Amino acid sequence: MNVLLVVGAYLLGSVSFSYWIVRHLVGEDIRTLGSGNAGATNVLRTTGKSAGLLTFVLDCAKGAIAVACVRLLTPSPSAIAFSALAVVLGHCYPVFHRFRGGKGVATSAGVAAVLAPLPLLAGLAVFVLIVWRTEFVAIGSIAACFATTFAAWLFGRLGWTAEAPSWLLATLLGIALVVVWTHRINLRRLIARTEARLSDDAKVTRRKP
Repeated sequence: MNVLLVVGAYLLGSVSFSYWIVRHLVGEDIRTLGSGNAGATNVLRTTGKSAGLLTFVLDCAKGAIAVACVRLLTPSPSAIAFSALAVVLGHCYPVFHRFRGGKGVATSAGVAAVLAPLPLLAGLAVFVLIVWRTEFVAIGSIAACFATTFAAWLFGRLGWTAEAPSWLLATLLGIALVVVWTHRINLRRLIARTEARLSDDAKVTRRKP
């Protein structure tokens, strides 16, 4: 049963809301527009704020729903942990879209909303602060994932929340590493000082397939 739950989480993660929203609104494949990433930030840049926000909310929701459903069906920490990783990996490498998906940030936030809600708020604060100061979403996203993991450990030590079990910390850390990997090109562009800032004008350009 646990294997089926993990597979189900991956398949839910593989539902690319960015693809269907942009296809419906402008008749384009989001993976051929802007940065080519099938995520909320690229939808925001290429299709507009409303479409970007809707994508973000739905991507968060699938992460939260996947983990919440597994928790209702089994108390197994391993099933919950692997399902959390599976839904994020499904978003990043969706089987329904030739394994070309997003970067997993919004879906990771949905997972954390269920597993570590208070630490997630700390991560979101870090994200907002960094993006506000630098306008680089990639830096904010990576920092937020690690901040959420650290806060889950710290808040437990301080007694603000129940002490986080090792499987939860390992899951959050694993998700953070996935997010680092999916942002590797952004990190290269940051080093080369060619990464786009959030305020840069969006240009809906078609990428080469």
